[in-house]
Amino acid sequence: MRKLILSAIAVGVLSVAVPAGADVKAGVDAWAKGDFLKAVAEWRPLAVSGDPDAQFNLAQAYKLGRGVPLDPALAESWFRKAAVQGHLQAEDNYGLALFQSGKKSEALPWLEKSVARGEPRTQLVLGTMLFNGDGVARDYPRAYALMTRASASGLQSASQTLTQMDQYISPADREKGTALAAQYAAQTPVPAKPGIPPRRASAPAPRPVVTPTSPPPAQVAQTVPKPARPAPVTKPTPAPKPVPKPTPKPTPAAKPAAPSGNWRVQLGAFSTPGNAQAQWNTVRGKLGGAQPFYVKAGAVTRLQAGGFASKAAANRACASAGVACVVVAP
Repeated sequence: MRKLILSAIAVGVLSVAVPAGADVKAGVDAWAKGDFLKAVAEWRPLAVSGDPDAQFNLAQAYKLGRGVPLDPALAESWFRKAAVQGHLQAEDNYGLALFQSGKKSEALPWLEKSVARGEPRTQLVLGTMLFNGDGVARDYPRAYALMTRASASGLQSASQTLTQMDQYISPADREKGTALAAQYAAQTPVPAKPGIPPRRASAPAPRPVVTPTSPPPAQVAQTVPKPARPAPVTKPTPAPKPVPKPTPKPTPAAKPAAPSGNWRVQLGAFSTPGNAQAQWNTVRGKLGGAQPFYVKAGAVTRLQAGGFASKAAANRACASAGVACVVVAP
């Protein structure tokens, strides 16, 4: 089984937290203007005194080498100080920092906490660990489920990794993973204001400030030790796949009304397009006039049904489909 390689940029961190404290906000304002030395000077005394937002921001400065020398070890230390106080962004980044420094057993509980909140970067990392059996027992269905959720959030590197997984895991594990991804989607808490990261578990979400410029990819890559590419593993010869019986082409019917919405549901991913068509013939009568879409993703074809006006309508269709199903947002 081939191992997956994580991109350094995929787990990069590029934001600073904006708390209620005026002095910490002054540092954020200086950071936004590119005055990193002033920002660090504002945050350091507050971080030393225990303010978790200042600790998180100081960790970011060390992570990116702005206003201070680049120092992943100090970044990890400040992320930890904020994380143990319940700072959610710090929890996310502390788990990633531990993973990147090779402390995978220490990273695992923090990654699990972050994944439970639906954080795409940690879903990508933990999904890769589960697929490779890297620091955790190998679990193909859960790896596929986490990668599906990360991909659905728009994380491009997760979509690319999911395409690799499609080529190597069995159809049975893929179906289990798709069903598990739907469960995770239903269980993930929805933030009160999408796009605003929470400050910490016991405090209201702050107004976000985005770093004015992103670091060049090379700068981020220097902070993340890229895993060595493993020796290739011979892929076992698969058992011969049954050839589906040809399905008589139905008599053309009257063209249905145009779909009334852009929500879709995914009903499986197939290495043989004919199997996707056979699946559609099985479920088409259960989806209330939905239209099929055969979406190519590398070597596989994803069967999707569309035309649903809302997420609720798509969820109802999934419930009546009778097969593993996951909702796909417009």
